[in-house]
Amino acid sequence: MLLYRFSCALLRVFLRAAGGATCVGVENIPATGGVILAPNHISLADPPAVGCKLSRQVHYMAKEELFKPRLLGALMYAVGSFPVRRGAPDRKALRRAIELLDEGRVVGIFPEGTRSEDGGLQEPELGIGLVALRSRAPIVPVAVIGTDKVMPPHSKRIHRHPMTVIYGKPLTFPDLYDARESRKVLEEVGRRTMAAIADLLSGHAR
Repeated sequence: MLLYRFSCALLRVFLRAAGGATCVGVENIPATGGVILAPNHISLADPPAVGCKLSRQVHYMAKEELFKPRLLGALMYAVGSFPVRRGAPDRKALRRAIELLDEGRVVGIFPEGTRSEDGGLQEPELGIGLVALRSRAPIVPVAVIGTDKVMPPHSKRIHRHPMTVIYGKPLTFPDLYDARESRKVLEEVGRRTMAAIADLLSGHAR
């Protein structure tokens, strides 16, 4: 936890230098209990923008490639992140997410699974639905804006640009918790989550 706090302090310095990040709706994140943060994904800068200003530690489900370099991998594990294999269901990663939520932790899951190349919302993966239904933890939809201008896809430079992170009202799924875990049910969780993120983004644009 101490290393996580130290890392967050360094990342806050980075965010200020990169143009500053404004966080809106932090009060929507429950103070205790398991919570899933579900942001749209447009940049490598998304995780620090979403998590480093919060009082609660965020355990990110991150692509396994980030854990392969020995030093970076050790740091990722040390701050509470855990790997997920993309392109196929990763039962180990899903079990780890549910364990953390059952322990009352905050887990960060990008519903789309990968970064958007054009900044638009993509179709959600099934994993977030499975984790949400099995853990019964609320999902807080998160809209991330401007990080793609700071760290554009495939760019090797960091650019200055203001960023905004909006945390929405928690979503629960009482009508789905006792339903059979069919593809249709898991897709419905993803659909509602992405619709909530879209509402946050459109509200910011108005």
